[in-house]
Amino acid sequence: MKLISVVLSGGAGTRLWPASRQAYPKPFMKLGGSALLEQAIARGQACGTDDVLIVTNQDHLFLTQNLVAEMGSPPSVSYLLEPKGRNTAPAIALAALAVAQQHGRDAVMLVLAADHLIPDTSAFVANALEATRHAQQGQLVVFGIQPTGPETGFGYIEVPKVGGEPQPVLKFVEKPNQITAQEYLATGRYYWNSGMFCFTAGTLLDALTQQAPQVHEAAKKAMASCKTEAGQGATKGITRFDAHAFGLQPDISIDYAVMERANNVTLVPAKFGWSDVGAWPAVAAAHTADSNGNTMASNEHIDWIDVDTTNTHVHIDSHGHKRVVATIGISNVVIVHTPDALLVAHKSCAQDVKKVVDALKQRHIDSAQYQSTMLPSSVNRPWGTYTTLKEESGYKVKRITVRPGQSLSLQYHHHRAEHWTVVRGQGVVQIGEVEYPTGPGEYRYIPLKETHRLTNTSEEELVLIEVQVGDYLGEDDIVRLADKYGRV
Repeated sequence: MKLISVVLSGGAGTRLWPASRQAYPKPFMKLGGSALLEQAIARGQACGTDDVLIVTNQDHLFLTQNLVAEMGSPPSVSYLLEPKGRNTAPAIALAALAVAQQHGRDAVMLVLAADHLIPDTSAFVANALEATRHAQQGQLVVFGIQPTGPETGFGYIEVPKVGGEPQPVLKFVEKPNQITAQEYLATGRYYWNSGMFCFTAGTLLDALTQQAPQVHEAAKKAMASCKTEAGQGATKGITRFDAHAFGLQPDISIDYAVMERANNVTLVPAKFGWSDVGAWPAVAAAHTADSNGNTMASNEHIDWIDVDTTNTHVHIDSHGHKRVVATIGISNVVIVHTPDALLVAHKSCAQDVKKVVDALKQRHIDSAQYQSTMLPSSVNRPWGTYTTLKEESGYKVKRITVRPGQSLSLQYHHHRAEHWTVVRGQGVVQIGEVEYPTGPGEYRYIPLKETHRLTNTSEEELVLIEVQVGDYLGEDDIVRLADKYGRV
């Protein structure tokens, strides 16, 4: 049996703002010491496969590659890069076409979400292997989660009888209201829809042909116009799609397109703990609480003084600065602070964080409020990161890190000059046609409209402080002349 782990890494995680942003979404958030995406990849490996297919947005490729490269035992990863989000049916259809082409129609696809928290890996593996047996028998398998309460934020799946064994699915039902959810819970025959699946590539493609031919045909056309390039290291191959052909695919979930219509769907009840980490209370529940029910994301730079505080979660991104957080007389609150945003919300209103993001997106696209939904406070780039430390009219101060062997693009700016001071590491600064070896404490000046580039020539991270001075300091004032990452 050939088992392929297919990881769907999409979404914006708007209910976890401000820690989750469009350019740094929920799969990259760390819980329990590692990113959720890394945990999903490791679960697939634990099932006995080192072949992983990741479907993700093209803008998240370098983030994902860096994450995989830093894993202790990285698997062999292939990528399907989406020009834009198109829901789960097109994503899984494209993955099935790719798996069938590379491994055959009988290859089993274990479809995992990149943003779920499943602490018990051994229990998951046992369930996954059980699911593969049904998949090899021509079943479309969905993992069902035993409800722990009348949750209204999940879709439900009905099975014929009460019991913990795999059963045929009677129907999928929409997210219910509170009364209906309580009725479902009382029967014992309803499970939460986990959004994780298992089937052979051939079974899924046949189901698409029968139940959603428009999805199947559009996926085939998108695949016909794609371009695949060989990868390096842990990257096996990268497939990029024509934006127009990709956009012609229907925006529909795999549940609507196939699962709700097919008659060969089996539910495997999960024997493992599960959370979709859909809102801040779920994040809090993933941390160990103190005697007052308080939780805090691990951060050695935070000193939390809690007075008469109960059931409260604190998440502070301090950028390395020592920070004291004091709370007095509060209960059931979430406090999330990043260098550019602060969220204070009652846990009962955590689902409404999305409304904040929607309101920010209504602001002008160039405003700082809009950017706070797009970019994290520390922005990842293929070569490293940059963090804005200070910005006022006419100047901006950044902390820039460059990974070993990496370099920024050869570029110039129309509206700003730059002052660079290296504080750690060794690099080469190219200004015009001249290259200057530059180390800690050394300074370089980049005049307005002068071509320049920075390369880390050492085996350690290079860190520099950049001061921009000019009449416009937007990130779009970059004219790239050459770029090893294909961004010209």
